[in-house]
Amino acid sequence: MADYQLAQLNIGTIKAPLDTPLMADFTNNLDRINALAEASEGFVWRLKDDSGNATDYRPLDPLTIVNMSVWQDLDSLMQYVYKSEHVAMMRRRKEWFERMETAFMVLWWVPAGHEPSVAEALERLEHLRNNGESSYAFSFRKPFAAPNSIQVVEAQ
Repeated sequence: MADYQLAQLNIGTIKAPLDTPLMADFTNNLDRINALAEASEGFVWRLKDDSGNATDYRPLDPLTIVNMSVWQDLDSLMQYVYKSEHVAMMRRRKEWFERMETAFMVLWWVPAGHEPSVAEALERLEHLRNNGESSYAFSFRKPFAAPNSIQVVEAQ
């Protein structure tokens, strides 16, 4: 087992309350997309509230929801995000979420078995927004290797 796993947080400001018709396709697919994540190779853990998803967590304001999970590695998360049925929902993001002018997603490495808190995740996001990409907080655009990995640098 690896010493580190990849944590991710993404936030979104919803365009309307979750129980409105505008948000129906989003909320009606939450259980299916969450089950897909949990069945994906490399999935480790995800933040859940009493409903089985994370929509009750509103640490920033009443309309901003969070999604947080931990994966064995970057490839596993990328496979789920970009090469599964999840991508169809992600492509519809504009229907349900306001456009964000700052980073709304952050990745970071955690010790294997660690379940990050929402406060920890928001601190990583804020660090990314204020300082840019680093091994402390990064995105898919500029991923960093786990602390115990040998990073292969490709010529650009």
